[in-house]
Amino acid sequence: LASSKGIDAFALDVGKDPWQIERIADAYKAATNTTFKLFMTFDMGSLPCATAEDAYFIRSLIKTYQHHPNQLLYNNKILVSSFGGQLCLFGSRTMDEGWNKTMKVDMPKVHFVPAYFIEPPIYKGLEAIDGAFAWDSSWPMDANDINSEYDDEYHAYLPGRTYMAGVSPWFFTHYSHETYNKNFMYRGDAWHFAARWEILFKNRDFINIVQVISWNDYGESHYIGPIDGAQPNSESWVNGFDHQGWLDLMQYYIIGFKTGHYPAITKDRVFLWGRLYPAEATTPDPVGKPINWDFTRDIVWGVVLMTDAGHLDLQCGPSILAVDLPLGMSKVQLPLKENCSVKAVITRDGAEVLSFLPPGYNFNINPTTYNFNSFVAASPA
Repeated sequence: LASSKGIDAFALDVGKDPWQIERIADAYKAATNTTFKLFMTFDMGSLPCATAEDAYFIRSLIKTYQHHPNQLLYNNKILVSSFGGQLCLFGSRTMDEGWNKTMKVDMPKVHFVPAYFIEPPIYKGLEAIDGAFAWDSSWPMDANDINSEYDDEYHAYLPGRTYMAGVSPWFFTHYSHETYNKNFMYRGDAWHFAARWEILFKNRDFINIVQVISWNDYGESHYIGPIDGAQPNSESWVNGFDHQGWLDLMQYYIIGFKTGHYPAITKDRVFLWGRLYPAEATTPDPVGKPINWDFTRDIVWGVVLMTDAGHLDLQCGPSILAVDLPLGMSKVQLPLKENCSVKAVITRDGAEVLSFLPPGYNFNINPTTYNFNSFVAASPA
């Protein structure tokens, strides 16, 4: 499924849980006899990294799969990334020295592109890295629209090195103090996923790798793959919120990023997404409203791909948008105020060519919990 949409590889998140070793083995086994690639990214918020002995697990896992035909190579070296790691010493005097010994000493050739959470200028003085991954480039960190600020800074301080940019469609997590104590969101308004991809397309000359966050992180609501397998107690805000429509939309942008030209549109399609409940609503939910809840507006965000000029009618109850659209890609929006069901119709030369009433896309002004996950719908391919 991922490969058919233009995705080249999966990043396998590696933490300290013993079951993850088995899942990594399963992934490499499943990829065998395909062209799909895999690489490991070490979660340093989970893995210990204070002593030299702590490096053994990381080093041994890299060595285990160094010759696997589906291991992703970059510049003929094993691509390795991390989530965090800026506080790791591995028994050395400095972070950089510790990572250098972990990745470069008595190891196969590794291309190390970590996501340290440090100010971008610091990367310039580091020797252990071959590049950097800007995790936070995937979302706006405030109430503004996404921009290229992270990309521009990383580009400036990584001369001659690999820059991995991030893109993510959404972010909402809703765990209580008694569980993971994570209850916040990032702003996903203003066609965020499409807007971020358009920034990547514009800067494709200096962006070496794009990592999509994520395929199956249900807990943070930014999954684009199927809802399948065990969830980290996120069922209350994930079940019923399929995101695979974003996967189809992303294929359009992936082709553009890889080739420098967006593909010809061969079928009219409508992609719609947004929250199902008002941001200002109150509920008896004991977890409470997520931090940054006021960053978002009650709107249906739409991207329409048109094979030729035509007319779009987008409606939810009393809220109606009627607009003529040109050939190509257009963005539309529809504010929501009352209980309603979303419907989109495209007509061309007076004839209806597409009618889309997404099952489940129902706005409800009286929610029972604070679910700020996005509902995503795509007309049939």
